[in-house]
Amino acid sequence: MYILGVSCNYHDAAAALIRDGEIIAAAQEERFTRKKHDASFPLHSIGFCLSEANIAARDLDYVAFYEKPLLKFERVLLTGLGTFPTSSSAFRESMIAWFNEKLWIKSKIMSHLDIPARRVLFVEHHVSHAASAFLCSPFRDAAIVTVDGVGEWATTTMGVGKSDADGTKGSAIEIRSEIRFPHSLGLLYSAFTAYLGFRVNNGEYKVMGMAPYGEPRYLDKVGELIDVADDGSFRLKMDFQAFHRSTRRTFSERFVKLLGPARTPEADFFTAKVSPERAARDAAAARENQRYADIAASIQRVTEDTLLKMARSAYDRTGMKTLCLAGGVALNSAANGRILRETPFERVFIQPAAGDAGGALGAALYVYHVLLGKPRTSVMEHAYLGQSHSDSDMHAALEMTGARFVRPKSREQLVGQVVERLLSGEVIALFQGRFEWGPRALGNRSILADPRDEKMKETVNSKIKFREPFRPFAPVVPEQDANRYFMLGKADGQYPLRFMLAVAPVRPGMESEIPAVSHFGTSRLQTVRREMNPLYYDIVEQFGEATGVPVLLNTSFNLRGEPIVASPMDALSTFQRSGIDALVLGDWIASKKQRERGASV
Repeated sequence: MYILGVSCNYHDAAAALIRDGEIIAAAQEERFTRKKHDASFPLHSIGFCLSEANIAARDLDYVAFYEKPLLKFERVLLTGLGTFPTSSSAFRESMIAWFNEKLWIKSKIMSHLDIPARRVLFVEHHVSHAASAFLCSPFRDAAIVTVDGVGEWATTTMGVGKSDADGTKGSAIEIRSEIRFPHSLGLLYSAFTAYLGFRVNNGEYKVMGMAPYGEPRYLDKVGELIDVADDGSFRLKMDFQAFHRSTRRTFSERFVKLLGPARTPEADFFTAKVSPERAARDAAAARENQRYADIAASIQRVTEDTLLKMARSAYDRTGMKTLCLAGGVALNSAANGRILRETPFERVFIQPAAGDAGGALGAALYVYHVLLGKPRTSVMEHAYLGQSHSDSDMHAALEMTGARFVRPKSREQLVGQVVERLLSGEVIALFQGRFEWGPRALGNRSILADPRDEKMKETVNSKIKFREPFRPFAPVVPEQDANRYFMLGKADGQYPLRFMLAVAPVRPGMESEIPAVSHFGTSRLQTVRREMNPLYYDIVEQFGEATGVPVLLNTSFNLRGEPIVASPMDALSTFQRSGIDALVLGDWIASKKQRERGASV
């Protein structure tokens, strides 16, 4: 049985295909269109999924959409009417969008895929999130917490998932409580994202990266914006917000009066911690930037503390020892690290594509395992679910671009040459296999560098990624070595580390060994096993054998403002437009240094 899951129309459109409950393919539309966070109907992603399974649309048993449009339209309509006339402009824009496109998603699915109405099903937004985590996890039962901006009405839910212990029956997902719009932790964090000069739904991770440069000195003022109960339930003070009545502004003038002038978008960010020299030359700007850093630290702390309260409440209310997380806020890796370390849960699973994209997968799995009652037979062990390319495709791309390249005679020689280049201070891009599902590069579309050189952080940020200098980088480490460098506690060996979804403290004394991937004593690490990614693992392991430090800097293979590369041509374009020294493209190595073209070594 084939079931296609679809998400679109807001941000991070995606498609995912399952066959008898097994994930066959999953991809975000942005990877194909090269438009970051593309929200359009995912024609390319759907085409890829069908191609990967070697089926046609007529072979699909069901198509599952990740939310219920009529319920969402009800919320948009009632919210617009309830805030009229201040929301008149936003209301008009919303109605145009809904009547032009969003209300007719069922017809669009039927038209594009040429399938009958009875095969198109709809799953509530937060149920799709819950299913994307629980039904991909190794747990037979678990507490489930989902947190995001907003779905139909819900912004936060707590529930449970249960699967038959002997694996012969279907599963059940029960939402036991929810918090409804306009009270939203995700939208509050997005308001601060905009206030701090970043794009909503794109720059939230920049706020998280900025936070360690500050101290949470504004906790009292952030506390004026939100009331949080001991169980993690909360209510926003709506006088400070504007997202419920505007499509262009997320915070109100009262918000600005409370916290001071907002940061100018794209303005340089530097403090004494980021750049002592610049701070000395422009002390006034450095002080203002420090204020922004302190505000970022404050909203990050409030977010973490609220999520911790939610998780502890879920433990108390369900009595379960395992937890599943999803929703866009579940990508807050600093909060996830604390949940792993500081709550009573023994094990945690987080959907790698925790945001709207993951809803496509969750909807498909929910239809199969819950609505149809089919037993669970698989676990999401890795996130390599995207498109791959043949060796001939990669060679043709190399020839077409006129790149200088060689093909080592063996995989061992390829690994050796990559490690040799890393040891000489080069930055290497790695393109292999199927691209990753979710926003993290996990070794198939990655940029690698030596983490022992503190200057490598500045080099990769400024000359390769062309992004803000305060942005941190992640380490990749073999799973068996992770606890040597990081204080993992019970998080050791758990799935969130495999998917680079949690921050952990660097062990005392180890920060000096890996300064390029330590962000004020913490790292958002990825652990890797050889059976999951042999080439990636072997590069890290051999680098460790040569240096005594089995850790590499890993960042996503893309330039600022662009999606992670998907195709060989994407990879070569990014390689040629950046300061990357060499590109591993399958079994080939392209270099910017003069080498004999097409030779084997």
